[in-house]
Amino acid sequence: MKKANVLVIDDDPTMLELARFHLTDEGYGVVTASTGIDGLAAANNQAFDLVLTDLNLPDVDGIELVRKLKGSSPDVEIIMVTGYGSVSKAVEATKAGAFFFVEKPVEFEELLILCAKAVERRQQAAEIRHLRERLSTRSSYFDIIGSSKPMQDIFETIDSVAESDANIMITGESGTGKELVANAIHFRSRRAKRPMMKVNCAALPKDLIESELFGHTRGAFTGATADKVGLIGQATGGSLFLDEIGEMPLELQPKLLRVLEERVYTSLGSTKPHEADFRLITATNRNPLDAVNARSLREDLYYRINTIEIFMPPLRERAEDVQGLAEHFLREFAAKYGRPAREISQRAYAYMFEYEWPGNVRELRNMIERAVLLTKGETLELEALQVGRITPRVPVMSAAATTAASGIEPAGKTATGNGHAGQETDVLAGLGREIVDSVHVRRDAESSTDVLTQIEGAIVAAALERTKGNKQAAAQLLGVYRPRLYHMIKKHELTTWI
Repeated sequence: MKKANVLVIDDDPTMLELARFHLTDEGYGVVTASTGIDGLAAANNQAFDLVLTDLNLPDVDGIELVRKLKGSSPDVEIIMVTGYGSVSKAVEATKAGAFFFVEKPVEFEELLILCAKAVERRQQAAEIRHLRERLSTRSSYFDIIGSSKPMQDIFETIDSVAESDANIMITGESGTGKELVANAIHFRSRRAKRPMMKVNCAALPKDLIESELFGHTRGAFTGATADKVGLIGQATGGSLFLDEIGEMPLELQPKLLRVLEERVYTSLGSTKPHEADFRLITATNRNPLDAVNARSLREDLYYRINTIEIFMPPLRERAEDVQGLAEHFLREFAAKYGRPAREISQRAYAYMFEYEWPGNVRELRNMIERAVLLTKGETLELEALQVGRITPRVPVMSAAATTAASGIEPAGKTATGNGHAGQETDVLAGLGREIVDSVHVRRDAESSTDVLTQIEGAIVAAALERTKGNKQAAAQLLGVYRPRLYHMIKKHELTTWI
């Protein structure tokens, strides 16, 4: 397997042969060129990881060659070979983008070390770019749905801290997905092959939480008929998730603190110490500092468990995620219940975009599940959401009313005369016929083009161009709500307008 592709440019045939011999022997794929023009042509026809070139070529200036190579392939690394007396020019070449330079006569042992470093730097840059692109575009992460900036920041934080054993506290309102974040941290960590044990501190009676956490021996208390391994023991090598940590009984908190500091614990009714090998993840829907001030959470425990805090924003603060979440839940429940629902109407979306979502993602999930069960056709309509049970922030406007309220008029037209809407309808109908007539009819063996998706992308781009990138104005022009416009911009990869 070739480790990288190298282009060697030199007017000295001996140098070309020696470079080919040594580089090929190291596993590189090698292409040679005896002039700058031939080298540029080769670089245009094939992607190279590294270019090794003489600075003084008969037909192309070395500095200009670097600029042209970098212009066509910005990621390519370049090593210059220069003769005596041309060092200052080689330094200029490095300023133009070359990785390094070596002087003649070439010591190939040193040159091969440089080549390896240059290729490694290129590969690292490509990996970083790939990670950034993946981070900026991924809309789901370990079952967490969200393409908004707050969610992308959370995904990046998880990537940064998951492989450590730092204690994590996840805060946020009920229904925001704190347990999903805990799952993501565990499954992204080095402990993923071991279990993640979970307990809701608010769901268990006070006298049972200690036994659940630490376990007990037979006869430790009334009803303890057998030895029991607690959650801390079951989480050995894995993670322990304590939900609603602020509801943990105050008298139990010093024992948890001692376990975290000494990394040993004892079961109820036993004096034998056991090693505590787990990663602690906690969550609370209260402001933890409020719990500390109210003396329901010990201050020393709070600072011990809050090495890294991840705040899950409420759904109303990331409204651009509503559409992606709704579509995800629609697919999930349509498949689960075998229902025909495949899409959500514009009126239903408009209502969801303007709703406050006090129950956050959990409420949205339940609403879509209920609507899927109530929908008999392919489109989930506003009525299926049982909207009488919820109140939006502002009255839902029709698409036409939204456009009219924006004050934006169609390009080249004025708002005079009642025949205006009819004229627009005629224009759109004619445009639709023209588009359909121009579509190439595919044979059965050919894959069909998704014309509607292409048209949607073109219309969104045109609206953004007309409003000079003003997303609020573009959304009003198209009669959609701004979060939906953001979703379409990302869907069609209109990166100019992101």
